[in-house]
Amino acid sequence: MYSTRAVGLAPAFRQAALRPRNVARNPVLRSLIAKRFVQTESLPPSAEQQILNQQRLRRPSSPHFTIYQPQLTWIGSIANRVTGAGLSVLLYGYALAYLVAPGTFDSTHVIEFIGGLPDALKYAGKAILAAPFAYHSWNGLRHLGWDMGKFITLKGAYTSGYAVLAATAVSTVALVFM
Repeated sequence: MYSTRAVGLAPAFRQAALRPRNVARNPVLRSLIAKRFVQTESLPPSAEQQILNQQRLRRPSSPHFTIYQPQLTWIGSIANRVTGAGLSVLLYGYALAYLVAPGTFDSTHVIEFIGGLPDALKYAGKAILAAPFAYHSWNGLRHLGWDMGKFITLKGAYTSGYAVLAATAVSTVALVFM
C-alpha cells in the first residue's frame, strides 16, 4: 500500500480537509481548531476612561532621552529650533518695546547705554547674541543645501553638521571682535 506522500496526494488531501466549508460541517475538524476563550464585559464610559488613563501612565514618554545616545543630527535640530525661537523672541521683544516707548529704545539711547558698559560685559553680550545668530544662519544654509538634494546621506549630514559648527565658531569670534 502506497502512502499519500509517495503518490503525491498529501497536498490535495490537506486542501480538501481544511477548506472552510468542510471545517464548518465536520464537528471533529471544528473541535481541532483552536478556540479563543475570552470573556468580555460592558463597562460604563467612566470606567473605560479610567482604564485608558492607567494605560497611558504606563507608556514611556517619547522621545525618551535617557535611552538614546546623543547624536549630532537631533542635537543640531533642537539647537536650530531653540536659536530660532530665541532670536525671534529678542527681535519681537525689542520691536514691541520700541512701539511702547520709542523715546527710550531708539538707536541713540541704546548706543549710549551700551557705550557706558564695561568692555568685558560688551564682549559677553556680543558673544551671547553672535553665537545663536551665526549657528542659525549657517544651519539655515545647510537646510537650503538639503532642499537642493545635497548632503542627504548620513555621511553628508554629519559632514555638513561639523562644517556648521566650525563656521559658527569662526563667525562668532569674528562677530565678537568686530
